[in-house]
Amino acid sequence: MNAPTAHEEHSAMTTSQNPFLRTVREALSSVVALVYLGACAILLIWALTADAGDDASFAGVIPLFATAPVSLVLLMLPDHISMAVLAIALGALVNAVLIGWCVRTLRRGRGGSTPTA
Repeated sequence: MNAPTAHEEHSAMTTSQNPFLRTVREALSSVVALVYLGACAILLIWALTADAGDDASFAGVIPLFATAPVSLVLLMLPDHISMAVLAIALGALVNAVLIGWCVRTLRRGRGGSTPTA
């Protein structure tokens, strides 16, 4: 019988000790969650470039609404563009984890037993 390598022992110990990180990692491996994160990144880049012009623009509202409700709560941070970017990034990450978790749960439910009437 082969002895486990140090990497296998470390990864087994990490996943068994921290189920929260394992759940986040599994949720973020969903294609739907990754597409959502990509769309939020594109919206954020678009808003930053649209706001960089001389005209006043409300383009920053779009990524805020796309990452709500977390980004709206985090708007209470100090008034600076970096705080808005942080609010949008954290909102997108939390929403992506929730989306990935929902996708994973729904897929697991499909393979289970059939409901009886």
